Amino acid sequence: MTTWVPLSCTLPGTDQPLRVAEFDALFAGHLAGSSRPDRLRLRLVLTGGPGVEETVRDLVARESGCCSFFTFTIGPGPGPERIHLDVEVDGVHEGVLDALEQRAAAASGRDLP
Repeated sequence: MTTWVPLSCTLPGTDQPLRVAEFDALFAGHLAGSSRPDRLRLRLVLTGGPGVEETVRDLVARESGCCSFFTFTIGPGPGPERIHLDVEVDGVHEGVLDALEQRAAAASGRDLP
């Protein structure tokens, strides 16, 4: 099991690897950059294109359903054909955010900032 799936996640254990694979595919195909504006918020910049924003919205809606400690905000840019995805957590789940940041970097082949 990956370290960023906490015990408080209500997604059935058999479905968790599939969800992780969905995030990995998103990061591998679309992560253009990331930053950590503060310790409880991660900003991911994704390349856009047909259907990407809808895919992101669907994925984070489903993730919010099983991991209510996440707050996701999707917006435009920076720049053309870019989407930002802010991921926020409470202080108890800071380690989950750290692990998600590392997972995104690894899946995309990017170094952490």
